[in-house]
Amino acid sequence: MDLRAIAMGLVFAFAWSSAFTSARIIVAYAPPITTLGLRFLISGLLALLIAWALGQSFRLTRAQARATLIFGICQNALYLGLNFVAMQWIEASLAAIIASTMPLIVALASWLVFREKLPPLGVVGLMAGVLGAVLIMGSRLEQGVDLTGVAFCIVGVIALAVATLTVRGASSGGNLLVVVGYQMFVGSAILAVIGLATEPLTFTPSWQLLGAFVYTTLVPGLAATWIWFALVGRIGATRAATFHFLNPVFGVAVAAALLGEQLRLIDVVGVGIVTFGILAVQLARRQTKPA
Repeated sequence: MDLRAIAMGLVFAFAWSSAFTSARIIVAYAPPITTLGLRFLISGLLALLIAWALGQSFRLTRAQARATLIFGICQNALYLGLNFVAMQWIEASLAAIIASTMPLIVALASWLVFREKLPPLGVVGLMAGVLGAVLIMGSRLEQGVDLTGVAFCIVGVIALAVATLTVRGASSGGNLLVVVGYQMFVGSAILAVIGLATEPLTFTPSWQLLGAFVYTTLVPGLAATWIWFALVGRIGATRAATFHFLNPVFGVAVAAALLGEQLRLIDVVGVGIVTFGILAVQLARRQTKPA
């Protein structure tokens, strides 16, 4: 793994993790589903505009089209849609921690369903991840966390795990920004229908809403997605997924710094254990799979 790949991975991890904090700000001033659909529409248009300027092909291979459709539904409509709704009821740090268990879910599914060999280090990592998540959830339950919000985040992270398994097919072909734009449109179309049918279009204009919306659209929405696809194409999905071990740390740190969310000692310990578990699982999978 070269220095450029490491830099891309660090930027992706921070941008991806910060999205929970900006989403928490957005839902305080605007309807979550409709706003997210609008964000995807803008991000998709920007991606295609840049792709056109770079001369990228707007045609997708069959594998790209299939992967793009699944990715748009699972990551954008389900994962992000459910997380945006849940952010009305739970803290950004908790949503980030739940989402950060995605590599553990992918590894567990590969082990149990697809019979992928998992070395002892990987088994230890899975056990550590579960233990860390239990500690954090136990602590939050004592504080009266909203179970509906937690359930939404859990369903969302499972959808994200499914989306992650399709990334390799979408990242080939040399037209990454076109792929990014199309999968944004998929999410936008689905969320627009749901949002307009279920949500009142009530917005509270503020500089916080504007700043969070612009940041979410450009950084986690457009830049982080492009970086992720490019990183997978550069070093492979297995190695790229290693950077997910930074997500619980970054997610909690950003929420604490910008939103003032308080963390108890048990939360810090739980985050540390989950982080170790994710890293252990990814290192173990690198030993058994080609990049």
